Amino acid sequence: MDTIPAILRAAAEKYGDRPAYVEGERTLTYAGLLDRVRELARRYVGHGLGPGERVVVWGPNSIEWVIAALATTYAGGTLIPVNSRYTGHEVAELVDRTGATMVLVADGFLGRNQLAELRAASEIATVRVLGELSKLSLDHRGEERHVREATPEEVEARADAVSPDDVADILFTSGTTGLPKGAMSAHRQSIGVARAWAELGGVSADDRYLVVNPFFHSFGYKIGILVGLLTGAALYPVATFDVDQTMALIESERITLLPGAPTIYQSLLAAPGRSERDLSSLRLAVTGAAVVPVVLIERMRTAAPEGLAIDHVVTAFGMTEAVVVTMCREGDSAETVATTCGRAIPGMETRIDEETGELLVRGDYVMLGYLDDPAATAEAIDADGWLHTGDIGVLDEAGNLRITDRLKDMYITGGFNVYPAEVEQVLMRMDGIQDVAVVGVPDERMGEIGKAYVVGTADADEVIAFAKERLANFKVPRLVEVIDVLPRNLGGKVLKNELRDRN
Repeated sequence: MDTIPAILRAAAEKYGDRPAYVEGERTLTYAGLLDRVRELARRYVGHGLGPGERVVVWGPNSIEWVIAALATTYAGGTLIPVNSRYTGHEVAELVDRTGATMVLVADGFLGRNQLAELRAASEIATVRVLGELSKLSLDHRGEERHVREATPEEVEARADAVSPDDVADILFTSGTTGLPKGAMSAHRQSIGVARAWAELGGVSADDRYLVVNPFFHSFGYKIGILVGLLTGAALYPVATFDVDQTMALIESERITLLPGAPTIYQSLLAAPGRSERDLSSLRLAVTGAAVVPVVLIERMRTAAPEGLAIDHVVTAFGMTEAVVVTMCREGDSAETVATTCGRAIPGMETRIDEETGELLVRGDYVMLGYLDDPAATAEAIDADGWLHTGDIGVLDEAGNLRITDRLKDMYITGGFNVYPAEVEQVLMRMDGIQDVAVVGVPDERMGEIGKAYVVGTADADEVIAFAKERLANFKVPRLVEVIDVLPRNLGGKVLKNELRDRN
């Protein structure tokens, strides 16, 4: 049965004592994972979580994150992952919009006090700290509910009642309006796309998978956690990327899988101590999210001293609304891997709109729709089921996709999507700013960084400080330029291409 509780049970039965997660000195087997999930699911139910209610998980990659997420669906709830770098204001907004009844918080991450931030920004009332889950804390929304002891039988009945068509997760993405939209996926969809990716990558129980992609992102969650349950691979969660620690882990644990943004591999290739490390265990690297230089793919594949000697290097294209759409295959040339995003995966199809050149995708893994936003859903998915991606692309004779431009103004910094309209809305609340436009500009290390063009009396340092208080760090513009007036067309729209051309 294609539900997350079902594949968790199947993994525990099939892989039992094999390691599911390794984090530092801790190892959790698949059987142990099921036990921990059941334990937390009982506590969810005891705290009053009802079937279909929503649980927000806010924290970095960790074993605790996995348990919190899987326990949510095991208890019949819907998972809402949020970015670990978000501010309390950003998380509170999503909690309010979704009506989430529980929030699990990794308090203290990066030296911050997330619980205090959240309480200052919302009216969530603390129920208790879940001490058994390290630093994960539980906040409970709304009226106090009676805390009781839920029975194991009650929790198993909850898991049994989950349907493949139930909403498993809601992952938020921003559109050009700047307002986050919640992409809803059913259990069958989240599991199906994970299964398709795992089969194309040849993932098995012999693999050791270093998960640098954040669990709050569809790639870390669905192509990480769910792929593990389906294949029996051992996952090694990484909370924050450090190139030296990553190389040490690859060497000591004989890591075989390392998907990530191009910046991950560029950092490895440029690391001063790389020649002293044995990274030969790596067999599969999957990248994307930005333009990938041909030379990078060649260096990742080569066994020469300047390379990584990874046998299977592929690129892919995906989005929150469809997770994985296209993917290269083993045997594709370095040129194909570097200049295209591969071909549609099984269960998905692609085409290019003849009039606009926009990439349209359709298939089993296109989201159910946006949470509480039928208008945005209808705009995104047409009557024939085609999802309008907002990207301009071309397909070659073999069906390989190449993204050539963006209909949207979104840019990618270090593998994270940034939506300028969201940043602009925040900056427009600042005294001293009369007008603002944010664009992505090239950066050698991050791929792109944000630059804010500001009209007003605020100086650059003040603008950056204001943004840092209200936005996740990757959204904060790195550059600020004060100008007299923003270039606009006759319709009043900012001519962002002119702003980009200044750089």
